[in-house]
Amino acid sequence: MPKGYILAHITVTDPEAYKEYVIKDTPILEGLGGRFIIRGGQSEVVEGESYERHVAIEFPSYQAAKAAYNDPAYQEVMKIRHRTAKSTIIVVEGA
Repeated sequence: MPKGYILAHITVTDPEAYKEYVIKDTPILEGLGGRFIIRGGQSEVVEGESYERHVAIEFPSYQAAKAAYNDPAYQEVMKIRHRTAKSTIIVVEGA
């Protein structure tokens, strides 16, 4: 069965307040089967436009990734990200 992923492209606008999001989202998403495989780090835009930070979270399946994103606990914590960053979030099935 193909794995599922949550891909996040983020530009943090309030770094100090964003720390709360990272502290709170990590245990929720890991508890729902997620494994952070990319989280920040060095990057370079070689084509197109981009955000400053990139995150990839692997899940056992596409359905598990969608369920994690829609989980009520995560949806509550997500409000912190909305206040402290600009982002694009994509749920995708792996090959």
